[in-house]
Order: sequence, then C-alpha cells, then structure tokens
Amino acid sequence: MLRKTPHQFPIVDLPRKASYLDISQNISTQKTRPAIFLDRDGVIIANRAPYVLSWTDVEVLPGSLEALSRLALAHWAVVVVTNQACIGKGLLSIQEARKINQRLLEHITACGGRVDAIYMCPHIPGEQCICRKPKPGLLLQAAKDLHLELKSSILIGDALSDLQAGWKAGLHRLILVRTGRGRDQLQQAARAWKGPDFIVHENLLTAVRWLLLSQVSNDR
Repeated sequence: MLRKTPHQFPIVDLPRKASYLDISQNISTQKTRPAIFLDRDGVIIANRAPYVLSWTDVEVLPGSLEALSRLALAHWAVVVVTNQACIGKGLLSIQEARKINQRLLEHITACGGRVDAIYMCPHIPGEQCICRKPKPGLLLQAAKDLHLELKSSILIGDALSDLQAGWKAGLHRLILVRTGRGRDQLQQAARAWKGPDFIVHENLLTAVRWLLLSQVSNDR
C-alpha cells in the first residue's frame, strides 16, 4: 500500500513476512547505483534502553549530521536498515515508529543531509521473518526497490548482526563503528567472528570521511 504522509514522504507497507519501508520522494531509481547502508540506532542516533519509543528519546550522535551532509552530494544512495523489535513486542505501533522516522528524516534534511530510504524490520527475534538482521532481507528488498548494485555497496553498523546482513547480501565493504554497541561487539568479534574482514572506525563521521577520501583516490 502506497500513501503520502502530511510531509509528503511516500510510505509503503510491505507484507508481514517482508520489511517495512519509509522512502523519501526524491530517490531516483532510473539508474543502478551502489548504496551506503546505515544502521539507525547506535550509528546515527544513540541506543536507548529499552528502545527509542518517542521523539524525545532521539539523541543524534555527534558527527552524524555532518556525515550525512557530506554524503548528500555523493554518488551513493543512502539507505537506513534498522531492526525495531519494539513494534513486534507491542511497545510501539508502526504508525508511531513511522512518525519518529519521518521526523528524523526531516531533521537530517534541514541540516543539509540526505537519507533516501529507511527500511525497518518490526519483528521480534525468533519470529522467522525474512528481514531481521542478521538476515539480509532489508538490504535485498532495498536493492530490488531502488535498483541498487550490492557488490559495490557499503554497510556501516555498530553490531556484528549488521555486518552479517551485509555479508549475506553480497557486500564487500563492511564497517563497524565504535559508537552504540560497537566497542562491545568488537571485543566479541575478536573471540567469535567467522565472517570476512571488516574495517573499524570511531564513528559515522570518521567512516564517511575515509570513504570519501578513498573515492577521490580511486578516481585519480
């Protein structure tokens, strides 16, 4: 079902076994391009215990808005992929979650940044959905909807489950940031990670700076 909110961001409700999408009206799907996939909580905004349940719970992490403004003119699509089990647990409705995402998008845009789409899994662990990270469903659905080239895409997350989702979707560049759960997850990776190599950055801004510098070097 496709409908518009008062702020004119189209909303798509996908089937129960699929992901849920908030997508900005400015995304272009006419040409295949790579994406930067970002986790939301722990990468763009701070994690909250137990969950981010209202706009008053939203704390944008230092450097995140600058990072998204630097990506605004980059060639990558910017896609947020987030697990929100608080919906499946009955702590937050999809409508309430949508309002938080819409307001976050508007705040990012007002600060000069860009997020093209938000894909959200509302299911609880163990529900056997196809979209909850570490499953790759959110990324695969985004690639289908937005004509994204996954092999050239990048994932930035604060959890090993983020990296696993990117790996399973066929991404070759995976970045773990130390914000959110990142520091604890890095220690866990040292003990038990069996996936591909990944890069570690302090936060989203340092990761984006590195990516943009790498892109300039590759273009020379």
